[in-house]
Amino acid sequence: MANGGLKEFLLRGNVVDLAVGVVVGGAFGGVVAALTKDLLTPLIAAIAGKPDFSVLQFQINGSKFLVGDFINSIVAFILVAASVYYFVVVPVNALMARTAKEPPSSDPTTKKCPECLSDVAIKARRCAFCTSHLA
Repeated sequence: MANGGLKEFLLRGNVVDLAVGVVVGGAFGGVVAALTKDLLTPLIAAIAGKPDFSVLQFQINGSKFLVGDFINSIVAFILVAASVYYFVVVPVNALMARTAKEPPSSDPTTKKCPECLSDVAIKARRCAFCTSHLA
C-alpha cells in the first residue's frame, strides 16, 4: 500500500508542475547566464572600458579585501535580474494582460427610490420603506 501512496503523491499535478518548473528554470538560467556573459558584459566593456573588476583589491595588515570580485558579483546579479525582468516578466505580463477576460457585467437587480434613496427591487412599483410610487 505504501507504493500506491507514493505513486499518488508523485502523480499529483503540483509535484509534476514543480519538477517541470525546476528543469525549465535550470535551462533558462543557462540562457540568462550566456546572455549576460556573451552580450551584456561585453557591451558594458565597450562603454566603460573595463569588463572585469576582479583585480581591484586593497590590503590592511596583510589581509586582502577583494573588492573587485564583490563588484563583479553585484554587476552579474544586476544584469541577470534585469535580463529576467525585461525578457521574461514584461513579455509574460503583456501576454497575460492580452488574454485576460473581463468578467461579464451583471445587470442591476436593485434601483434607488427617488424619495428615500433606499435600494428596492428593479421590478418594484412601490418603495417598501416609504411607500412612494416608483416610475
